[in-house]
Amino acid sequence: MDNRTKETIRYLGYGNHAVDSTTIAMISDSFRNLESVANCKSIYRIFDLHETDENYYKIGTVHLESRNLSKNLKGCHRVVLFGATLGAEVDRLLTRKALMSMAEVVVLQAAAAAMLEEYCDECQEEIRVSLEREGEYIRPRFSPGYGDFDIHYQRPLMQMLDCAKKIGLTMTDSFMMSPTKSVTALIGVSSTQENCHKKGCEVCGKKDCIYRRDTV
Repeated sequence: MDNRTKETIRYLGYGNHAVDSTTIAMISDSFRNLESVANCKSIYRIFDLHETDENYYKIGTVHLESRNLSKNLKGCHRVVLFGATLGAEVDRLLTRKALMSMAEVVVLQAAAAAMLEEYCDECQEEIRVSLEREGEYIRPRFSPGYGDFDIHYQRPLMQMLDCAKKIGLTMTDSFMMSPTKSVTALIGVSSTQENCHKKGCEVCGKKDCIYRRDTV
C-alpha cells in the first residue's frame, strides 16, 4: 500500500481498523479521477523574518502573533511563504460526485487532501534542496489555522504571494479558499540544521484523534 493511500485512509478516520476492499477500490478510482483533472500549481517567496517581541514576528509589512508559530520559527532569520492548489477542476469533480454518490465524494475528498499533501511535500523538498545549496535549512510547514496561528492571517499571506494572479487562488469573506483543495504555509529558514522536520500529528498533543498518524 503506497503512502498516498495510507494518508487517504487516515483522512477517512479508520485509525487502526481494517479497510475493506470496496473502500480500497474507491480510493484507487479517486486518484485516477483526480489525476485526470488536477492542475497543480504552487508559488513561494522568501522574506526576512523579524522577531519583534516574544511570540511576535514581522514579515514584510505583516505582523504575526502566535505562540505555536514562534516555537516552529525559533532560530530562523528568513521565512518561505508558500501557496499551492490542485486547481478548480478538482472542485468541479467533487461537485459532480456529490450529486451521484455521497460515499464516493467522501473518499474523493480524502484522496484530494492526500494528493495536496503529497504535492506540497514535493514542492517543499525542492525548496529544501535549493536552500541547502546556499547553506541554509528549512523547518516544517506551518499553516494559518494550526494551533493558535489565526486563520485570519491567511489573507495577508496570500496577498504577499499574489496568489490570485499567480496560481488562481482566492479567498472568500468567510476565509474559505477557492479552489478548496489549496493551502498556504510558512516555512522557517535557519543557518543551522536541526532535527526538527516533524509536522502535523508528530507535534500535536491530541493523542486520541481518530485521524492521527502512527507516530510511534
